[in-house]
Amino acid sequence: MFGFPSSPRPRQRPLPSEVRLDLGDREVAVAVRRSERAVRYSLRLSADGEPVLTLPGRGGSFAEAVSFLERHRGWLDDRLSRRPAKVPFAPGAILPLRGRPHLVEHHAERRGTVWLDGSAEATPPTPDQDLLPKICVAGGVEHVSRRVADFLKREARADLTRAVEIHTRRLGVKAAAIRLKDTKTRWGSCTAEGELSFSWRVVLAPPHVLDYLAAHEVAHLREMNHSHRFWAHVAATCPAWREGRHWLKTQGVALHAYG
Repeated sequence: MFGFPSSPRPRQRPLPSEVRLDLGDREVAVAVRRSERAVRYSLRLSADGEPVLTLPGRGGSFAEAVSFLERHRGWLDDRLSRRPAKVPFAPGAILPLRGRPHLVEHHAERRGTVWLDGSAEATPPTPDQDLLPKICVAGGVEHVSRRVADFLKREARADLTRAVEIHTRRLGVKAAAIRLKDTKTRWGSCTAEGELSFSWRVVLAPPHVLDYLAAHEVAHLREMNHSHRFWAHVAATCPAWREGRHWLKTQGVALHAYG
């Protein structure tokens, strides 16, 4: 049998990492990506609210992508104006913990790291910051951001560990490990080896959301898919799973605005 070598695939020009777009009142940076799975140009906001322009893996050109971006500048302007404002972990910031707003309060004169003040009390019906439960942070102001982040991750690990223990016991399975991440595109994952990973940001959401997420990943220890059997396992250990799933889909993106 005779054959001829196939022609090498033309080398694509490297793409710039971003393109700047003037929206009139502001200039925004739009990340540029190429995806082998994409068959058309697309423009979206990432999980943390940043614009991303995607080119198809074959046949897409940067010039056509920029033209596509220009045609959709109105859509992008509207979406960017509606995205949640960034909230740094700084003194005076208000951020949710287990779904309840807390005020970050700095105590430069105190020793220690972070503690809660009034978190167990009912959330006041007034926006008065003085009545909000507080996340109190000791030490120099330059340490506030890191200490708040570390505190939230510890709280997330404690809550997720308890929830995983409950759901593994109910479903008769065992998790090999629990890992915390700060993923942008998924809230949790489960490996074939039984390792469960979660976004620590879920501790910012109401408790039923974290409970659903833990149940979802634990159910993957029984079914590594999203079949009817998988959802039956989720429902068996977390009857209110629909509420948690809906919250993550509709409000979860806002959690990436914090920190």
